[in-house]
This record gives sequence, C-alpha cells and structure tokens, in this order.
Amino acid sequence: MVCWMGIDLGSTSLKAVAYDLSGRQIASGSRPTLRFHPDPQHPEWTVWQPEQIWNDTAAAIREAVGQLHDARQIRAVAVTGMGMDGLPVAADGQWLYPLISWLDPRTAPQLAWWQEHVGLERTFAIGGNPVWPINSALRMLWMFEHEPQVMERADKWLLIEDFVNFMLCGRQVTDPSMASCTLLFDQSKRDWSDELLKASGIPRRLLCDVLPSGTWIGEIHEQAARITGLPRGTAVVLGGHDHLCGAIPVGAFEPGVVLDVTGTWESVLTTLDTPLLDPELRAKGMTLQSHVARGRYALWGGNPCADMLEWYRRELLGSSSGDWDSLMQRVAASPPGARRVMFLPHMSGAGCPVVDPLSTGAFVGLTNRADAVDLMRAVIEGLDFQFLDIVRAMETALGRELDRLVAVGGGTRNRFWMQNKADVVGRTLEVPAITEATPLGAAIFAAIGTGDYRDERDAFERVFRPGERYEPDPARTRHYASMFKIYRDLHPSLAALNRKIAATESPGS
Repeated sequence: MVCWMGIDLGSTSLKAVAYDLSGRQIASGSRPTLRFHPDPQHPEWTVWQPEQIWNDTAAAIREAVGQLHDARQIRAVAVTGMGMDGLPVAADGQWLYPLISWLDPRTAPQLAWWQEHVGLERTFAIGGNPVWPINSALRMLWMFEHEPQVMERADKWLLIEDFVNFMLCGRQVTDPSMASCTLLFDQSKRDWSDELLKASGIPRRLLCDVLPSGTWIGEIHEQAARITGLPRGTAVVLGGHDHLCGAIPVGAFEPGVVLDVTGTWESVLTTLDTPLLDPELRAKGMTLQSHVARGRYALWGGNPCADMLEWYRRELLGSSSGDWDSLMQRVAASPPGARRVMFLPHMSGAGCPVVDPLSTGAFVGLTNRADAVDLMRAVIEGLDFQFLDIVRAMETALGRELDRLVAVGGGTRNRFWMQNKADVVGRTLEVPAITEATPLGAAIFAAIGTGDYRDERDAFERVFRPGERYEPDPARTRHYASMFKIYRDLHPSLAALNRKIAATESPGS
C-alpha cells in the first residue's frame, strides 16, 4: 500500500504520520519537543537544540517507518510545524546557534528598535504582520548584535521546517506561509520585501528562495536515509505553516469558513482571495499571511490557549485532579458563569484582538462560594470569550458574518470545552473526524507534489470525514452574551494596574 508522510514539528511533540490517499492513518511515530535553558545568567532564555529537533524527528520517522511492511510504501514526505523559530547555518550546512524559541523574551529591545526605525504601520502594509518579539527578523537582529561572529559565518537563516527539509534532502528553500512569519515578506509580490530588508539591514543572502507549498524540492539523501529509515530517493515536498496545513483536510481553505486550531496555542483563521492589509487589522493584532493553498491568503489571530488549562491543572489542582475526562465531568457540574468568577486569559500578554504585552491573566469575581472546579470552568469560559472576540473582530473587518465554524487540534477531544465554545459563540461548531489535521495536511502536500492529488480541493473531497456537531443551547448563549459584555470590560479595567505592576521590581524576579 502506497502512502505519504506528514512530519509535524510542534512545541510539544515531533510527529511523523503516514496516510493513504483516503486520509486513513497507516503508521505514526512521536517524540517530545524538549525546551532548553542554556544560559544560567538568563534562565528565561529558551531554545530548541538543533540536534534534539533533528535526531528526535528522525526517530519519530523511524518509528513510523518500522510499522510498515516495506519502507518503500512511502512515496513522499512533507514537513509542517511552528512558524517563526529558526537558526543560522554555515555554507557547509553546520548549524551555528540553537533555535531561539517563541517562549524566549530576549528580543524585546529589537522589538522597540523595529517600532522606531521601521514602523508598525509600514510593516503591516507590506507584510501583513503585527510586530511581536517572536518574529524571525528580530531574532536575526539580536544575533547580529550579540553574536556577530556567528552571523559572519552564517550562509542562510533556516526556519525550523526548512531546517528539517535541509537535513532530509540538502535543499534550502521555504514557502510563502513560512516566509510570512519573518517580518520580511511582501504579500503583494509574494517574495522578499526590498524595502523591509533595507530598513532592517538584514542581507537578502541569508534568506531562502520562496517556492509554493506542494513543490517537489528534492529526495532523501544517503545520510538522512540511514537515520530515518526512509529509502534513499523518497521525494521531499514543501509543506508549510502548521495551522494552515491543518485547514486543508477540513475544507477551511475556502472563504467564509472559520477554522479554530485549538492546542497549546489557539489560532483562529479565515481564508481570503486577495490580501487585506487594513490598518485596523493590525490594531487588533491580526496577521495577513500567504496561505499554503495556492493563490490564497489567511487572516488569523492567535493566543496561547490550552497551555493555561495545563497550568491550572498542574499548579492549582495537582496530581489529585484525575484524568481529563473525569475532571471535565466535574467542571460540567459547575453552573454556566462559574458562580460569577471570570478569567482574563492574558497569562502571556494579550495578542488578539486586544494587543497589550503588559496585560496579565486574572481571576475576577472570586468569593468563598467558588471552588477549584468553578475556577477551571472560568478558565475555559474565558478562553471561549477570547475566541468569540476574535471572530467578531474578523467579521467586522470583512463586513460580513462568516458561514461556518470548524475546530481541529488536540483541544477538540475535550467535549465539554467544545460544547461550551458553541454555547458562547451561539453557532454550530463542527469537529470533523480527523484527529491529526496538521500532519494530514502536510501529507496532502506530499501527494500534491507527486501528482497523486490534483489540488487542495481534490484532496479535501477524498479525505474529509464529518464528525461531531455541537449545537448551542439558546439559554446558555443568552447568559453568555451578557457575560461577554463584562468580559470585554476586564482588560480596560485592569490595564492601568498591569502597567503599574510591570513597572515594579521584586527581589528574585
């Protein structure tokens, strides 16, 4: 049986999953993605070590290959994953520095420099990017300032997917969805921006050529074959950014659909036929990105999400909380509104549709009537209010209501959460019967690259599987509509306090 492999480089795990043309999973392997803090003087600095990313990705591939009758069943592979993390490599392919993680705060000074010298408005007008500390260009500027000898040796800056593609086949290229994450891409030209490169001082030679997702870029070479178990000569095809690859098998590459990718981060996106570079979108923290679907664009906003549920369970409930299913049964018994406790989900700042890096998470409305389970419900409700806020902002920008809500990602296994999301939004929420949409989306591009699907539409029609439909409860929706108005007041009510807190220093902080 012939199959195609999607390789997914996530913040939590490195996965390799093989599928047939109907989208049926044939084999899979996984390894954890490990965070490292290599500098004792800066314990908050967080990196991905290139050797761990590559060796454990190869181990995940090898695990999946080992489940097949014959490794030659795999016709092609494609890589997807995180968007902004990258590293410099020398002309001989040697990596020169770890990948600075999106969890790492070190680029705050470069962010301030970019705001002053390049400008937020011009950056968005060209590339569709709000400027975040995690953008790739700011990592490069940090490296030029603090590791100039490294950057003198650097031949290319490879984003994490491009790095793994290079390790697989020796080719150094990127796709428009990944290039969109750098702050250096021109969405109208779909190529690197001469203006932004000149303004930033980043040399064009460091950047890879940009080719469409689904482009055949090379073959597994001998060294990669030895470590992965993939046959030498297996095709390597360009994938793209994870949340956009995940849109393909569920049909969310068509305009009018909202895709909610719920995991460690939540990305909320809709597809456009033309680039919309309205300054109001920048003010809302939204991003306009080239889609992996050819000729299309994605408008999206995102924030950390399930990470907050994990934090609450780990730090405040502890090991006695039980498994997620039993915990959610207890949470469901808490009344809608969590006994008037509300949660502002800004534990990593506010990114969209509120833009405020100094905002912090908060429980509001605490009384001695509320217990730990009520607070867990408040966290879920707060995340869902944030989701509704993003959808409303998108619809305002587009001037119309979006037709369909589709959810994918690990969070969709939490049935209570999905029902609550439908209740909060007041619309049907579809959760297709596709458990790993992101690696499947990458595998689809592998098969497009080998000509086994005509295009994204052909692939979607062959792999899509309807799943759960969560219908909103009208009474709960009315209740949440009144709470949503209060939720929107939380940030402005706390903003001044958060600025004062940010200005304080405490021993050992």
